[in-house]
Amino acid sequence: MGLDVQRLLKEVQNVISELKGVENAKNIVIEALDSGVDPVDVVNAMGKGLEIVGQKYETGEYFLSELIMAGVMATEITNILRPHLGRSTEKPVGKVVIGTVRGDLHDIGKNIVIALLSSAGFSVVDLGVDVSCEKFMEAIEKERPDILAMSCLLTVGMDEMRKVIEELRRVGLRGNVKVMVGGRPITSQFAEEIGADAYGSNAVEAVRMAKLLVGEGSL
Repeated sequence: MGLDVQRLLKEVQNVISELKGVENAKNIVIEALDSGVDPVDVVNAMGKGLEIVGQKYETGEYFLSELIMAGVMATEITNILRPHLGRSTEKPVGKVVIGTVRGDLHDIGKNIVIALLSSAGFSVVDLGVDVSCEKFMEAIEKERPDILAMSCLLTVGMDEMRKVIEELRRVGLRGNVKVMVGGRPITSQFAEEIGADAYGSNAVEAVRMAKLLVGEGSL
């Protein structure tokens, strides 16, 4: 990776993590794309910036207003990137029900994953934020997805993920759907501990794991 590409990707990360504003974010992303930077690399850089924002929020350096600003910037960047991220296939490669778990109102990372999943050919049903265990169950019964994807930004959401998987087992739906989890506090060890089928450490990895779960990808 050339020095200029590295510089542009670092600027994408910094414009998010330092909350430099929507126009600055859009300008640096357009410059990166015009310079031939891979849009997937731009997504990764944005993800790193959002991770820093999440860390600063949990340590009290940033507050809700900063989280909202980061979300607005990420949404604008995602809108610019979407046409560059590939094509949707006529027949979906799989169906994903996705939501941020109960107790967590953050949708920044989830929305980026949705954009990438859609561009990779998945049909996506977005349940939004603060999704209860009951709502997940209803959606799985109604939509019959291949994958249930759960997200959280805060540690409070981790126990909710565990509860959803336990409820899937209790009502006899666990064998009908693959479960993928992700978000800043989630680790592969935690995913394994609660019985999830896959863990995405970032949006790009989440799409790769989704493809594996439906038999469309390779390690």
